Amino acid sequence: FNFSSPTMQNQIHELAKTLPPPRKQNTACDACRARKVKCNQLPGQDKCQHCLSKNYPCTHFIQQATTEKKRSAAAAKRPRTLSASSASGPAEHMAAAGHPGTTHAYQSPGSHFPQQGPFPPAHPITVDTQTRDLLAYIFAPPEASSRSGQVNGSAHYRVGGSPSPNPYSEWGALAHRLNEESFRIEFALDLVEVFFQIVHSRLPLLNPVQFRSRLHTSLSSTGSQNGASSPNTPIAQQQRTRDSTSPLGGQPSQQQPQRPLHPALVATVIAWGAKFSEHPLFVADRHRNGGQSAFAKVLINRARDLAEDMKVHRIPNADHVVISLLIEPLQSQSLEDNAGFHGFWLGSAIRLLLDLQINHKSVMSNIHDPEARGTMIFAWWMACLADAYRSVYYRRKPMLDDDDYDIDFYTVGPVPPPPTESERQAPQPSPREQLEFLVRHPPPSLRIQSPGPLRPLTAGYALHSQGYYKAAHALARIARQMARQLWRPATESDGIPADVLTTIMDMLNEWRDEYLQHVGVPTAFPAAWDFVSAVTACASDATYHIMWIILFNAMDDFGIRELNDVTRAGTPEAMSPPQHAHIEEKKRKVANEALHGALRIAGLAGVLASNGYLKLDCAVMHVSCIQAGMLLARLGRPEVSNCIDGLEQYSYAYEECADQATEIKRVYLQAQAGETELNHMASVTPRPGSAGEAGMNAMNIDHPQVVFGGFH
Repeated sequence: FNFSSPTMQNQIHELAKTLPPPRKQNTACDACRARKVKCNQLPGQDKCQHCLSKNYPCTHFIQQATTEKKRSAAAAKRPRTLSASSASGPAEHMAAAGHPGTTHAYQSPGSHFPQQGPFPPAHPITVDTQTRDLLAYIFAPPEASSRSGQVNGSAHYRVGGSPSPNPYSEWGALAHRLNEESFRIEFALDLVEVFFQIVHSRLPLLNPVQFRSRLHTSLSSTGSQNGASSPNTPIAQQQRTRDSTSPLGGQPSQQQPQRPLHPALVATVIAWGAKFSEHPLFVADRHRNGGQSAFAKVLINRARDLAEDMKVHRIPNADHVVISLLIEPLQSQSLEDNAGFHGFWLGSAIRLLLDLQINHKSVMSNIHDPEARGTMIFAWWMACLADAYRSVYYRRKPMLDDDDYDIDFYTVGPVPPPPTESERQAPQPSPREQLEFLVRHPPPSLRIQSPGPLRPLTAGYALHSQGYYKAAHALARIARQMARQLWRPATESDGIPADVLTTIMDMLNEWRDEYLQHVGVPTAFPAAWDFVSAVTACASDATYHIMWIILFNAMDDFGIRELNDVTRAGTPEAMSPPQHAHIEEKKRKVANEALHGALRIAGLAGVLASNGYLKLDCAVMHVSCIQAGMLLARLGRPEVSNCIDGLEQYSYAYEECADQATEIKRVYLQAQAGETELNHMASVTPRPGSAGEAGMNAMNIDHPQVVFGGFH
């Protein structure tokens, strides 16, 4: 098109005349706004017609305030540079962090409010921020606003007023030592060790040796203000010890420079450690706040704020995937908590993995670094399994489907070289056949080992881990299909079709026959069962049994479509007696399996709680205890006490569990009083106190005080 020709310009001009006029900006005066009438102001006049007739002052204060608010909001939403350091970086405004008596108020990483008084303005943390400055940033004292009801730990601008003599007083008598750089470093290293001792065993997304090495390097290399490392810091002392024992005869070993750790990753690991730490600072803080640590909650929210400000959820790279997967279970697990679990970070991790094409076997197989490959393999399967289980637990649609990926657990090594002629002729079992043998007949040295990341990729350990995750993936596929079939608007309104119910029951029975005996809790507990093996087996066992509870709840809420149709039509003769009896038998089977599963989970929770394990668990059996406890409470079963005890122990790290335990107690007391909360499944469910057939399925534990290796 030639837009410069006069003919074309005339046509465009004529077309523009036919377009509707642009929307006029609402500039009504204050008086017309109050009366909600049209404000007519003629050209050349200072007042509108209404104000002229009433002799009112024609003011526009409301419009001016609205315009200023929009300008401020637009300025706050402007994107900031992530990697480029500003002219005055965090090191400048935290320069005095190591000097006693000087404190720095924490601000949300993206806020730039002009502060008054001794608190210097905060600057955003970037990937170039030194780790020492990051520690000063996340361990900064809380603002006064948090003491007056602010619970998320983010500081807000406070006009006027004098600073508290001890800004750390909210966190206990020992918290003032966070003003010292040497203590901050020692404290951070202690929290990192707590993370690797407790959390890493369940979420092995990091390499402990590599993480510690990079953290020590970053802390020792940044130094103090003059660029040299302080000789009395814990890092400097550990560095001198390593140098004195190095093969170079006391000379510092020459190592390749390591990439610094991502600030949001460091903050997240520290927040995880704070959740389970028994450091005297946290002990005093919990004692001061009724068993809950206000300081730990602040660190959790600061880690999340930092990840959000650094666009972790938007920029695809390996670090951001790991950070997202670690933040999700770190939060409150209550859907009613606005600052808690809503699947945002899990969804972000899945989107990042898809952007990196980790769901393609061809891409994963060509990652030649075994460390990076092992991390991404585990991250993908953790996200895949969590998405499936979350969808069925919380009645959501899953993000992933079976055809969204072709990667499997056999993608554990680089692409092998072409086989030789002799190798082609020799019959060799496929990796799947080798796995099938090892899953069903693991060697004795591997039968009670816990799954971890596929590194190092040794044959026996990796293949046994694959057996665990193969079973978990098979169950996740069932959970995904259950979510897509059960949580439909049509199912909610019409009921569950009988053929869908039969299919789900068959899939669960097939999984039980093939996998449960290998990945679930054995009949006899091993004498030296460690923490990881115990929690892993109990979680696998509970995850299977909770599926029957979820199916029972769906049937109780929605009913069976065929029975619902007969009830709505008011024609019971439309369904033959054999068909009705067949559906009732299916309902009875699900009710028995659900009760058996709830009793089984209650027994497992009792074993873990008796050893104090649920206090150290990162919400792996949290949902199982809630679902099983609620079903047992609705049925008035006394075994619900195990689930209540387990949730109360969970409340050490997840305070919302205490409220959930209280709610289960309330439902149980109602059931004992005869107020049974059942709908469509009431006809096949035993009444409170009755000794039904399913009551024989309770988990028998002759010695509840089981002692596992290393824990009592």
